Amino acid sequence: MDSIQNRITAFAKLGTFLSQFSQEKVAKKENIEHNDLFFDGFKHQLKIAQENNSWFTKENLLFSLESWSKTLTKSNLEKWIFNNNLKIKTPKTVAIVMAGNIPLVGFHDFLSVLISGHSVLVKQSSGDKHILPFLAKYLEYVEEEFKGNITFTEEKLENFDAVIATGNDNTARYFEYYFKDKPNIIRKSRNSVAVLKGNETEEDLQKLADDVFTYFGLGCRSVSKIYVPKNYDFNNFFNGMYVKKDIIENAKYANNYDYNKAVYLMSEFDLLENGFLMIKEDKSYSSPIATVFYEYYDNEIDLKIKLYEDKDKIQCIVAKDFIENEVDFGETQNPQLWDYADGINTLQFLSEI
Repeated sequence: MDSIQNRITAFAKLGTFLSQFSQEKVAKKENIEHNDLFFDGFKHQLKIAQENNSWFTKENLLFSLESWSKTLTKSNLEKWIFNNNLKIKTPKTVAIVMAGNIPLVGFHDFLSVLISGHSVLVKQSSGDKHILPFLAKYLEYVEEEFKGNITFTEEKLENFDAVIATGNDNTARYFEYYFKDKPNIIRKSRNSVAVLKGNETEEDLQKLADDVFTYFGLGCRSVSKIYVPKNYDFNNFFNGMYVKKDIIENAKYANNYDYNKAVYLMSEFDLLENGFLMIKEDKSYSSPIATVFYEYYDNEIDLKIKLYEDKDKIQCIVAKDFIENEVDFGETQNPQLWDYADGINTLQFLSEI
């Protein structure tokens, strides 16, 4: 594979194809390449994905697809690629071990490998295995260069030159041992936090509700913990969260809420709750579903030091005028192509293997 412009064009065409699947509506458009072959089939794959994983609601699937359709534009892709000065000497085969916590969670790695000019060998999670192979087939139709360079496997990974693997902290230890002889990126568990000062507007906190509840809080970019000043008024926080009250109508979320609430009450933990979300004072970053942890801070400097020391556990910091590289309220689930997971430049890694 040698023409990067062809690869950029192919992914931009994929973005156009995905633009038919938005949260507002799913509607077939005219003049989209191979639409007669792929549109109805993709609708069917989305239905299967929903049936296979009850966290993959129609709303969450369409949110993911709409996000990628907005990201996969020619201008975005060119800005990303040419800022990295990509020069692949010898195409390699790169294995990707994908997580399955949210729809298309491994797509950025998949995109990075292919657009770099390498071949990809994908091992998917059982929780998210229906959408990507179909999109890969679409890519092969719009750009023949990809044919023979995209492989999916459910077997043991073999015959690859480098690996990108994502898992929890336990599987990461296994990955580090198993892939120790290959160039690798091993991703562990991370969570996102928000720093509140107490002067946030109602709109700020309603946007924060998106950061907390999108994908039911299952993503590494989902806010699972908030830092608040002493004497913070949690009524303001709960008022902001109220825009997402309908989430409790999802049976699986409701079951998790009831279970975790029962565990907390039996353990006699102090917690505040509003009927669909609990908040609990806790130093950990990873909170259970339907729960956000909170921790008080005395001064901003000490908090900045703590967040820096724990940077390997944190994906995003949501704040307003608090820290460098902070993410605006409501924007954690809208990363740019160059907002790399774990802060590791995937394209740079792929250009050096």
